[in-house]
Amino acid sequence: MQLEQVVPWGRNAAEYLRMFDLTPADLTGRILGCGDGPASFNAEMTAAGHRVVSVDPLYAFPGEAIRARIVATYATLIDQVKARPDRYVWTEFRDPDELGQARLLAMGRFLADYDAGRAAGRYIEGSLPTLPFAAGDFDLALCSHLLFLYSEQLDLAFHLAAVQELLRVAREARIFPLLALDCTLSPHLDPVLAWAAERGIRAEVRPVPYEFQV
Repeated sequence: MQLEQVVPWGRNAAEYLRMFDLTPADLTGRILGCGDGPASFNAEMTAAGHRVVSVDPLYAFPGEAIRARIVATYATLIDQVKARPDRYVWTEFRDPDELGQARLLAMGRFLADYDAGRAAGRYIEGSLPTLPFAAGDFDLALCSHLLFLYSEQLDLAFHLAAVQELLRVAREARIFPLLALDCTLSPHLDPVLAWAAERGIRAEVRPVPYEFQV
């Protein structure tokens, strides 16, 4: 993985709570954030006394390199949102500029926590579909803005292997969103649900109290 290929974009803990419909009971277990990137979920949850480990290939790089990459890509990302405002629901954020400020705040919290968190084993380099954890290490695995979103870039075989791996390391996995980048339902969703049903794995699509992509 080359840092020049990375486009860092981090969400905060309040968004995670609603994206994954997390309850107080969910937060008592050991949580894995898969593909968290520069999200502040780990930092905020750790400060609140919860147990979270984040895994991402981004964590191969030092904090200052990640910070520089955030600065280098931020304007491009906001310009892309401004070019297609119809793809988003503007209730979470008033406009693209407010979205950008929220993202910078979340990524700033991540960076402030990163060195200590990496030393404590809370930020671990790794990526699907092969995670560096033992079976059953976690109660809950969360995968934000990776599976299904990048349906064109990641094929069905990758999705099946990734879901199987999430369920190997955790008792339960939750994935958000189920939309591809063009805001249409991922073509991989139904085959993944069918794969789960064939294996006696309970899988369901649930509405959650969060919507940003239409």
